[in-house]
Amino acid sequence: MKKQQKIKIQAEINAPVEKVWKMWNSPEDIMNWNSADPSWHCPSSHNDLRVGGTFTNRMEARDGSFGFDFSGTYDKVDPNREITYTMSDGRTASTIFDMQNEKTLVTTSFDPETENDPEFQKQGWQAILDNFVKYAESTNNY
Repeated sequence: MKKQQKIKIQAEINAPVEKVWKMWNSPEDIMNWNSADPSWHCPSSHNDLRVGGTFTNRMEARDGSFGFDFSGTYDKVDPNREITYTMSDGRTASTIFDMQNEKTLVTTSFDPETENDPEFQKQGWQAILDNFVKYAESTNNY
């Protein structure tokens, strides 16, 4: 089976990269923005942000019908610039943080999984990123 091309998503956040980086990586913040739609939530998050460190974000349907852990190990951590990690199923992803005129462009590229249509996966990851943008731009505590 041939390996599928990486999927890429991106969004611009009206905030400096230092704030975006902190909110992207702080478990307290992750639990507030890490869901694709309001019927889901992230009730717990663990993040050891260093090369070789691990993360686990618990994703659950609010009605309790389904849940899973999204986890992985960091391969590269370049503060305020880039994070690369390997997910627990062996797929890889990287997120680039690019400061441009007081705004931060966040671009994530990831290997698709084989169970769901790549376009569906792109929409789901983009929805989570869009939720992050709303959260980051509405929070002034950094």
